[in-house]
Amino acid sequence: MSATTWVLLRGLTREAGHWGAFPATLCEHLHGARVLAIDLPGNGGLHRARSPVRIEDYVESCRTQLAALGVAAPVRLLAMSLGAMVAVDWARRHPEELAGCVLVNTSLRPFSPWFRRLRPANYGALLGLLRPGQGPRAREETILRLTSRHLWRGAEVVDAWVALREAHPVTAANALRQLLAAMRYRASRRAPAVPLLVLASPRDGLVDGRCSRRVAEAWGAEILEHPSAGHDLPLDDGPWVARQVAAWAGLGAADPAAATSCRSPASAHSPST
Repeated sequence: MSATTWVLLRGLTREAGHWGAFPATLCEHLHGARVLAIDLPGNGGLHRARSPVRIEDYVESCRTQLAALGVAAPVRLLAMSLGAMVAVDWARRHPEELAGCVLVNTSLRPFSPWFRRLRPANYGALLGLLRPGQGPRAREETILRLTSRHLWRGAEVVDAWVALREAHPVTAANALRQLLAAMRYRASRRAPAVPLLVLASPRDGLVDGRCSRRVAEAWGAEILEHPSAGHDLPLDDGPWVARQVAAWAGLGAADPAAATSCRSPASAHSPST
């Protein structure tokens, strides 16, 4: 297990740098496994690229990046939000390339309605992010408020995010194209032929936590829920995420006091690999 590369995929308009210290934390818990964060087209180092409007095109971009880096399959994916949709489609199209997927706070058609996949109370704030004239710090403060429940080091996080925004600005057009891709994507009702772990935050203020539960129930996957974190679960409690992933991978003990496990008896896959 530890020799396998873990590939991290972020969400809407976010880049590899938004993982912060989490890749190092995950690497430590996975006993030195290679952990590689890559960008989706239109974000981060690819911010000058045109974001696709189809999830399958993001999959092909990721596969091309790994091939260019000489990363051999199979790999394991840890992906959140939009990135988790990419992971799901990758698992459907090329299951032989993946040894497992960890899906963090995702939402998928046809398992959840639109008003749970993106809470309507946030529409005004999200549209405000696209309006010209709003400064980068104000934008990042809004994103932090929407995605985090643990704001004890908010100023430090916002400083880092502002620097990322200024270094790799995401255009409004690309942000809309990514949102369109997420809205259009429809997953198969059949579970991917890849071992799955779902991590979720019932207190997620951006996406209803029931969306992750519906995915896990439909596909017979194990789901672990954090008691207090927001949408950006790796930001709010990266060590917790790393512990759960390591336990699922057979490399450590889970934290029973901080997680609730509910696995459907219909599962076709083992939760560990």
